[in-house]
Amino acid sequence: MQMTFRWFGPDDPIPLQNIRQIPGVTGIVTALYDVAIGDVWPKSSLERIGEQIDRAGLEFAVIESIAVHEDIKLGRPTRDRLIEQYIESVHAMGALGVPVLCYNFMPIFDWTRTDLAEVQPDGSTALAYDDAALSRIDLSRGTGDLPGWSAAYDAEALRALLAAYSTVNAEQLWEHLAYFLERVAPEAERAGVRMAIHPDDPPWSIFGLPRIITSGAAFERLIDLVDSPANGVTLCTGSLGADPNNDLPAIARRIGERGRIHFMHCRNVAITGDKQFHEAPHPSRFGNVPMRDVLAALRDVGFTGPMRPDHGRMIWGERGRPGYGLHDRALGATYLQGLWEGLERQ
Repeated sequence: MQMTFRWFGPDDPIPLQNIRQIPGVTGIVTALYDVAIGDVWPKSSLERIGEQIDRAGLEFAVIESIAVHEDIKLGRPTRDRLIEQYIESVHAMGALGVPVLCYNFMPIFDWTRTDLAEVQPDGSTALAYDDAALSRIDLSRGTGDLPGWSAAYDAEALRALLAAYSTVNAEQLWEHLAYFLERVAPEAERAGVRMAIHPDDPPWSIFGLPRIITSGAAFERLIDLVDSPANGVTLCTGSLGADPNNDLPAIARRIGERGRIHFMHCRNVAITGDKQFHEAPHPSRFGNVPMRDVLAALRDVGFTGPMRPDHGRMIWGERGRPGYGLHDRALGATYLQGLWEGLERQ
């Protein structure tokens, strides 16, 4: 297992030097944040980011994410050109030796929360979601300040996208994902890149849109779409863990036995109601994710890939990008390594 850490590039308020000081963290997870969705990622830009990471004494371990254009998800005629450009970006990262690509296939909305700073009893703040609160969000003015998105849309653009998706059901979205993977996964394999789809977050429909990567069964179906070792998953314990029907250790064991867990996001969530949760400290007892059992399953199946602490709370007065402060994620990284060390010695 390689412990990694998400870094948002030179504009991230957390410098690489601080990440280097977290015990055991050796890899960086990042992306290009100035390239429009659908455009080819310049190899020269990736090289510059890689050089910064190298100078800090760290390894460029994962790209998260090369966003999938909405035209691909919608199955529009423009998708062939966009897929070819996506493949060019995959080959660029492969040429530089970046081995893992995390991506998602969520329509319009990336990870979504209804509160970016819910105050917890100990005074920390955490990301939170409440389906009832989501139903009250007015999309008539566009995406506004909703979090977690690769792109923001004004009212007209969002209205057009929602109208386009009104004719796309879950099975059609699966067909569009298969079309994408049938073309991209073999090229990723040739480039030495392992693709790792991220589950939908939260793992259910929002705003009436289909969401399909929501369970262990969905992971199995995804893997079966294209029989390539490059076609795998990001097992995000927080995303899948928001649905109590998801047996996370069993999912880790089953997908791990198939050798298709290419990346781990370890995050804890406390379920507080029906389709309602907030993100919790990484140790198991603070939420509903049995982190010890998940990591035990990974150990048993011989997982050796990158892992990162996912969203953290804001603690000790820290301010910054919601979910991506330094302190709580650093605590998460050390907890996960201690847990892993103990499991390896059993």
